Order: sequence, then structure tokens, then C-alpha cells
Amino acid sequence: MARTAARCSARRCARWLVARVKDPRAVAIIVASALFMQNLDSSVVATALPAMARDLMVDPVHLSVAITSYLVALCVFIPVSGWVADRFGARRVFMAAIVLFTFASALVGLAQGLPSLVAARILQGVGGAMMVPVGRLLLLRRVSKEELVVAMTWLTMPALLGPVLGPPVGGLLTDAISWRAVFWLNIPVGILGLVLVWIFIPDVEKQDPGPLDAKGLALWGFAIAFLMAGLETAGRGIAPPWFAPTMLGLAAIATVLAVRHSRRARRPAVDLSLLRLPSFGVSMGGGTLFRVGASTLPFLLPLKLQLVFGLSASASGGITFATALGAFAMKPLVRPLLKRFGFRGVLVVNCVLAAIGVAVCALFTAAWPLVAIFAVLAAGGLTRALQFTSLATLAYADVPQDKLAPATAMAGTMQQLGQALGVVLGSLALEAAMLATGAGGAGPREFAIAFVISGLVVLASLPSMLRMPADAGARVSGHGGR
Repeated sequence: MARTAARCSARRCARWLVARVKDPRAVAIIVASALFMQNLDSSVVATALPAMARDLMVDPVHLSVAITSYLVALCVFIPVSGWVADRFGARRVFMAAIVLFTFASALVGLAQGLPSLVAARILQGVGGAMMVPVGRLLLLRRVSKEELVVAMTWLTMPALLGPVLGPPVGGLLTDAISWRAVFWLNIPVGILGLVLVWIFIPDVEKQDPGPLDAKGLALWGFAIAFLMAGLETAGRGIAPPWFAPTMLGLAAIATVLAVRHSRRARRPAVDLSLLRLPSFGVSMGGGTLFRVGASTLPFLLPLKLQLVFGLSASASGGITFATALGAFAMKPLVRPLLKRFGFRGVLVVNCVLAAIGVAVCALFTAAWPLVAIFAVLAAGGLTRALQFTSLATLAYADVPQDKLAPATAMAGTMQQLGQALGVVLGSLALEAAMLATGAGGAGPREFAIAFVISGLVVLASLPSMLRMPADAGARVSGHGGR
């Protein structure tokens, strides 16, 4: 009798778990464990950057390569993620990517010099390139258009715990143990995410991706790699004078060849025809420009707080996490705002507010109370989170099911490229400001100039959003009763 009761209880439990996993919110939360790991890693690096620079004896501004090398690897390998997921199964690829990312995180923590650090970060980028877009694909193939806003909100809310916890946890670990412990933190998170996916998420149907567009992947990969190499070395004095112009020239040539190939290929790795969808085109164009300007903040802010204000890594992390805390608080409000005002209304007004939120950081001085800085950063986090989530949701509003794999690959590439260019923009803005003021290092004036430049770049994304139809994405947002 007891055994029979136990079996019945186990069956009921199994049925309950299966029912929960069919709920897109449950799938989103499990997939978000991988996004949590990646976002945790991205947010703690900026906080630990000064300590890493001291340990490795590198200029903190030049150590931006530790961030951009990872992001460039993401950009280069994300385009192939859709093909690999369709060819070998999204669940299997997702689990393998989590293993690779976790292993590479351990290697980053063991790095003894800049070359080994960059190599491990590139390996991390390869894992992240498969992990994030393929995880998103697992979710998107399970939800209808009407469920998309809810699913994307639940997907991004747990992932935002990474930036919320990253700065304070990264600061505490850096001060109490070492910057290396920041990367080892990914190991238990990766193991937990792998177990959850293995137990609870079934695979989606395999698709026929056709032959791999190796030529297109190579051309786009070279274009991105050459571009970042040229921008990272321009005006830094860390490479021969001819290197940066040569890289930028090669990037231009590779881009022209890649665009020409993608337009002619039958099944291109980067499907440029998706840009004809107005909602997707706005998200990739104006959305990327917005991300470039906004992504300077996680790089510039910890440097200013530590190098100019003299704060410790933990104190800096305690302040900068206000940005992510504001972002996390915004998530439950995204759907009601989109339903009330529509994508165009939200994106246009919020773009201006977000630009102000970035530029106002130029006013921060040591005389400001830390509570006031915290409040301003939290308010700015609200606006940026609303913009990021709205743009990410809009991107898939009109994408048909058979185009989801290339759409997630392109969207993932542009998202990571925007972040990488944001770090480069912040670094170059500081270098340009130091050159203009004749300062030997980055001080209050130089950081103020860099923040103003970043705010103007965010504002430059406004025209593309003004060109959107008033009913863009209405089926997804529910605006206008649709």
C-alpha cells in the first residue's frame, strides 16, 4: 500500500513538473540561468578591472581588451549558432555551450598574464556565442506571438540578477580574496544551469539548416575582428602606426564582400533579408546604436569611481549595482507600458530619457553624496532596461517561425557588437579627452567629456525610432486593442 501511494505521488509530481515546464515562464527562467551566468561575468569584470590591471601590470584603460576580446569572440561565432542548433539540436548545443563557458571561466581565473587572459576570454566568448542565442531559440520556438512579451520579460528578469549581484559581489570578492574569484563564481552557477536544462527542458524539433555557409561566416568574422582590432589600437601607442588604419581598411573590404555574398547566397549565414522587416530593422539599426552609447556606462563608471573618487572595488560595486537594480525594477512595468503607449511611443520618449541618464554622469563629483549618485543611477537603469527589453521584443514581433534561427543569430551578434563597440567608444572617448585637455591621465574633466559623448550617441538612435509606424509590433504589445 505504501509503495503504491509512493508511486502515485511520484507520478503526480512528474505530471506537475511536466506541466510547469510547458509553461513558457518556467522554460524562460531555466534558460535564463545561462544568461545570468554571462551577465554576472560581464558586470563583475568592469568592477574588477583596476585590480586586474594592478596584478597584471597593465594600464586600466588599455585592459579594456579583456572585455572586448570576449565580446568580439561572441560576435564572430554567434552567426553560426543558429545553424549548429538546427543541425545538432538546440538542447544538446545549449548544454555543451554551458560546459565550455564554465570551463573557460576557470581558465580566466588561472591566467598569469595578459596573453593567457585574452585567450581564455576568447574561449569564453565561443561558449557564450552558442549559449545565449541557442537558449533564446529554445524559448522562442515554444511561445506564440501573443506570449512573446511575457516570455521575454521572464527570460530577462532572472538574467538581470547577474548585473544586480555582479558589481557588489565582484567588488567584495576582489577586495576580500582576488579578482580571480570573480570568474570562479561561474563554476557553481554553470553546474546548476546544466542540471536544470538536462532534467527539465526537452529538445525542440531539429530543422534542416542546409549546408553551412562557411564563406559568409568567414567574411563576417574577419570584418568584425578587423574592425575591433583597428578600433582597439587606434591612438593607443600599443601597436605600430600603420596597424590601426590597415585593420580598419581590411574591415571595410571584408564588410563589402560579406554583404555582397549574403545577398547572393541561397542560405546565407547572415540573412540580410530580415532587415526588410521594419520592426527587426529598427531593432538592429537604431537599437544597436542605442546599445553602443549605453554600454559605455558599465565600463566608464567603475573606473571613475575608483580612479577619480578613490573608492575601493567593493564600494564602487555597491554604487554601480544601482543601475542594474533600477533595470530589475522596470521589468514588471514593460508589458503595461507597451500595451498603453505602443512600441513607437515608448521607444521615442524613453530614448531621450535614457540619453539624459547617461550624460548626467558627467556631473558626478566627489562632492556629490553617494546616496544621490545611487538614486540617479537607479533612475537611469529604469530607462535603459525599458529600452533594451522593448527593442529585444520588437525584434521578433514579425519574424516567421522558419526564420527564428537566423534572426536570433543576427540579433545576438548585433547585441554583443553593440556592447563591444560601447567599451571601445568609452575607451576612445577617454583617450580623446586626455589628448584634448593635455592631461597625463583620466581625471574628472576627461570622464565628463566621455559621458557626454556617450549620451549623444544614445540620442543618435532617436531618428530610426521616429520613422517607425505607430502600430509597429501591435500584435505583440496589444496596443490599440490588437
